[in-house]
Amino acid sequence: MTGYLKQSPPALQFITFFGFFIGFMLIYNTALMLLMEPLTGHSLLDLQNGDIKDPNLIGYLKITQFLYSIVVYLVPAALFAYLWQPYPGSYLGLKPAPRALQILLALMAMYSITWFGGYLNNWNQTWNVPQAARDMQAQAEKLVGVMLHMPSVKDLFVNLMLMAIVPAIAEEVFFRGVFQRLLIQSTRRVWLSVFLTAVFFSFIHFEMLGFMVRVVLGFVLGAIYVLSGNLWLSIFAHILNNGSLVVMIYLFQQGIIKTDPTKDTPVEWYIALFSLVVSVGLLWALRQKSTPMLMTAPVQKADNDQIDDTGVDENQ
Repeated sequence: MTGYLKQSPPALQFITFFGFFIGFMLIYNTALMLLMEPLTGHSLLDLQNGDIKDPNLIGYLKITQFLYSIVVYLVPAALFAYLWQPYPGSYLGLKPAPRALQILLALMAMYSITWFGGYLNNWNQTWNVPQAARDMQAQAEKLVGVMLHMPSVKDLFVNLMLMAIVPAIAEEVFFRGVFQRLLIQSTRRVWLSVFLTAVFFSFIHFEMLGFMVRVVLGFVLGAIYVLSGNLWLSIFAHILNNGSLVVMIYLFQQGIIKTDPTKDTPVEWYIALFSLVVSVGLLWALRQKSTPMLMTAPVQKADNDQIDDTGVDENQ
């Protein structure tokens, strides 16, 4: 169908997509710098140092988190999908709705992999990371800690929306719905593209001491999308990962549980291995209960040995 980005070479599609991403990021950052102090009476430096006592400023901080997810991730990806073809919902994998068994398998796979991710995270903590990177991460964790102070159930639900549901939707549409598909189309290597997307997903969070666990989680989210062809499953799994942490922090703050969920706990290698095996089995089961979306363009028979098993883009 003429007039849509699907007719453009993959390289041009990538350039267009990243142009949207960089452009909207610049718009967001510029608006934040220009409007923060006039609206709140505080500069960005006040937000960045994490020493926030004013409840209204905490509210503004949460709003900036919400707008970041929407403006930087969701809007560029949605705009690209809209321009890509006349059926953006189908392109992204948002139609049809997933079945209950698919949702259960995806959530179980995401939950199971957390121990394997925790094991790699223990190793990640031993990396020789520059002090500047450690300081930046500590500052980011301090800001998150301020936003996750939840004295009431209302605060819990607000944080679930702003820090679990909205970011999960925006990031999955951006990373899995568009970026991963473009990478698959360009490289014709499905699982390599899933891995590279997971690496980019982790890198862009700018937390080197949490790098490996995000790669693992990002890979599982990408695998869920590839194996099921349904982005809602990746979104639900992402919400489970983010939301469970928010809920556990709330329960800890209320004294209902005694273990601080923000503290790293050692994971034995055999538990991590069992976690990985179970997750792979659940992903295999998800594949059996799904019709994967075919994500690569048709090729000549002579090139077949250069392509992963997961397929042909039905929209081409």
